[in-house]
Amino acid sequence: MIDRGYCLYPQILDRAMLHELRRVTDELLALQTEDERRRFRYQGSNINIAFQHPVFGRLFSWPPALAVLAELGYSRPKWGSAFLLSKPPHAPPLYWHQDWAAWGDPVSAAPEPAQLFLMYYLADTSPENGCLRVIPGSHRRRLAFHDQLPEAHEDATYFADPDSPIFQRHPDEVDVPVKAGDLVIGDARVLHAAHANRSDQRRTLLTLWYYPAFEELPEPIQARFGRREPVPPEAWGDPDVAARMEPLIACYLGSAAPAAWKRTPEGHLPG
Repeated sequence: MIDRGYCLYPQILDRAMLHELRRVTDELLALQTEDERRRFRYQGSNINIAFQHPVFGRLFSWPPALAVLAELGYSRPKWGSAFLLSKPPHAPPLYWHQDWAAWGDPVSAAPEPAQLFLMYYLADTSPENGCLRVIPGSHRRRLAFHDQLPEAHEDATYFADPDSPIFQRHPDEVDVPVKAGDLVIGDARVLHAAHANRSDQRRTLLTLWYYPAFEELPEPIQARFGRREPVPPEAWGDPDVAARMEPLIACYLGSAAPAAWKRTPEGHLPG
């Protein structure tokens, strides 16, 4: 994790959880509008998930995943958000990007990640159907490639030309194929992308965002990413889920001004 910027743990989700997540996410994907499909064609979808179904709270507080984080040394992680990213059949690749959004703060140069993604693919993946691509080590050193990339998840990437450099192959990239139910954990700073889905089947991904040591982050970072008020228990739709989620919520009730939103890694990413 520290050196390469990501790691993989096999079979963290069981069959019952996979089945339920497939059913619920298929229902949400069926509600996408044509405008949303066009805007998010490189991601496939970009649906913020949290309270639509109790299964999501169960996933965010999934004990095997929390045990993995503890094994990595993160015994008090906080959950921040989650997204449903699902490539339909014959969908284009996802552009290269990194997701950390507070590059103006010196914490961006720390060896330990301030923010992690936890990725659960609901189907087996390969280069044929859109598996993850990563540039190992790009979370801690600046590459010339960084200068070719626009700010991620804005119009410059949503509507990029298919021949743009943001889709190119990189000599240091590696593929990260997985089995359904595996867990990929990555540093928010690492450069990553995904292959096109050239198959006839949908390839669905749930990306969950956590802060491995939220309470140790500078207050401006907590103010930027933490919720300003706790989530009411009834929002989760299940008392047991609410009880598990309550200590996991990234919440900041202090008075510090939020760190500036900065998606381009200048200054605090050494070459």
